[in-house]
Amino acid sequence: MKSDYLHPSEEAVRFLAAPHRLLIGAHWCEGRAAPIAVDNPCRETPLCMVSAASAEDVDDAVRAARAALDGSWGRMNGRERAAVMVRFADLLDSRAPLVAEIMALDNGQPLASCLMVVRLLAVELMRYYAGWATKIAGESFSPSLGGARGELDIMTATVREPIGVVGAIVPWNAPAGMMALKLGPALAAGCTVVLKTAELAPLTGQFFAELMLEAGAPPGTFNLLHGLGEETGAAMAAHPGIDKISFTGSAPVGRRIVAAAMGNLKKVTLELGGKSPVVVFPDADLDVVAPAAAMACFVASGQACMAGTRLFAHESIHDALVERIGRAADAMVPGDALDPATTLGPLISVRQKARVEGYIESGLAEGAHIANAPRPWTGPGHFVAPVVFTEAHMAMRIAHEEIFGPVLTVMRFSDEDDLLRAVNSTEFGLSGSVWTQDIQRALRVARRIDSGQVGINIHAAVSPETPFGGNRQSGWGREFGREGLDPYLKTKAISINLGPRP
Repeated sequence: MKSDYLHPSEEAVRFLAAPHRLLIGAHWCEGRAAPIAVDNPCRETPLCMVSAASAEDVDDAVRAARAALDGSWGRMNGRERAAVMVRFADLLDSRAPLVAEIMALDNGQPLASCLMVVRLLAVELMRYYAGWATKIAGESFSPSLGGARGELDIMTATVREPIGVVGAIVPWNAPAGMMALKLGPALAAGCTVVLKTAELAPLTGQFFAELMLEAGAPPGTFNLLHGLGEETGAAMAAHPGIDKISFTGSAPVGRRIVAAAMGNLKKVTLELGGKSPVVVFPDADLDVVAPAAAMACFVASGQACMAGTRLFAHESIHDALVERIGRAADAMVPGDALDPATTLGPLISVRQKARVEGYIESGLAEGAHIANAPRPWTGPGHFVAPVVFTEAHMAMRIAHEEIFGPVLTVMRFSDEDDLLRAVNSTEFGLSGSVWTQDIQRALRVARRIDSGQVGINIHAAVSPETPFGGNRQSGWGREFGREGLDPYLKTKAISINLGPRP
C-alpha cells in the first residue's frame, strides 16, 4: 500500500470538517434529534457528526415539499424540469471524484467502485430520466358507453400527473446511485422529494442537496434529512402529507413501512432483499463463469441486494468450478477504500460483521464445508474474508436466508426440475442468472426462475433502461426504465360531452 493513497484529499478533509445539516426548503438547519456519529468502517475511526431530524423536522420538510409542488416546481413544464435535471447531472459528473471519495470513506467500499456508482449509475440515471420529463403523455378515446342511451358523443382524455410529495429512504451500500434512482423518476414526473439518508452512510446526500440548488431547482423541490430509521424513517412512512414512499432496504423494515403507510393509504415502492441464484450448466465456460460468479457474490463485500449468493453447479462441473471460484475469492485484496490495490472493502458496521460471522458459524454447525482458504483479518476495520461453502442444501440457513456479506453457498444439481424447485424455494425473488451455451435451455430455465430479473451468461445487468425489482418478499414494484417512472405518476380521466352524436 502507498501511504499517500490512504489519506483523504484536502477537499475531502474540508468537507468532513464542515457542518452536516438538514436542507429544508431553502434553509440549511440543525435537526432537533440527537446528532449521529459517522464512522469510517475501514479504520473504525470517527469521520464527523451529522445533524438528525425529529418528527417536527419531517413536518417542516413535508410542508416545504408541498409548497414547491403547489408553487414554482409544480408550475414547471417537462422541458424546464429536464433542464434542471441535466444541469444537476453535469454538476455531479464534475464533482464525481470528490463524491466518490466521500462515499468510500463513508461506507468503506473501494474508491474505483464508488466512482463507478457515481458516474455510471447516479449521473446516467439522472440523464436518462431527464429524457422522460418531456415524454409523459396520456391518451384520448371514445368510451363505449356515452351519455344516456348512447345519444351523446363523449370523448375521454387521460392525463398523467405527479403523484405528489415523495418520501425516499435509501440504503448505505450505494448511496449516490440509490438517491439518483429515487430522485430521477420523481423529478421527471413533477414530484417533490423528502429524502432520508442511511444513518450508517449519510454523507453523499449533502452533495445532492447542494447540487440540486445549484442546478436551479426551486427550494423545497429536494429536502434532505438525516436520521435513524426507527425515528425519522418511521415518521416519514406514517406522515399524512407524504403521498408515496420509495424504500430500498431489508424486508422486515419494508413490512413496517407498509403498516405505517396504511394511515393515508400512501403508495409504496419497495426494493428489498434477495437470495439470488447463479445456475451453471455443464457446457458453460468455467474460465468465464468463475470470476463472474465470484464478483456476483462478493461485489461490495456481498452487501448488495442482487448478489448471487446461491450457486447451483451441475454435478459434472461442480468440483472444477468450486476450485476456480475459491481461488478468485482468496485472491481478493482487503484494505483501505482509498488504496487502489483494494478489491474487498469491509462490512458496514461491527453489528453487520458479527451477523455475517454468525451465519458462517451456522453453516459449519449445520454440516456445510468451507472450500476455500479465507484468511483472518487482524487489522482495524470490519473485514470478513470471502467464504465459499459446499456440501450445502436448501434446509440450511446459509442457503435460504439473506446474509448480506461475502458468503457463497454452492449446491450440486443433476435434474432440471429439481433444480428449479430449489431455486424458487426461498421467500425472495429479486435477481438471478443462467450460464450455458444452449439458448433453448437458457431461455427455458430463465423463464421458470421466479424473480424480477434474470441474466443469461451475465448476472445483474443493471442499466438505467432495464427494469429491476423483486417478486414475493423481494419487494413491490419496479425501478429503472420506463417502469420505474410509472409509480411516481397518477392517471386522471377527463370526459367531455361533445353534444348529440352525429
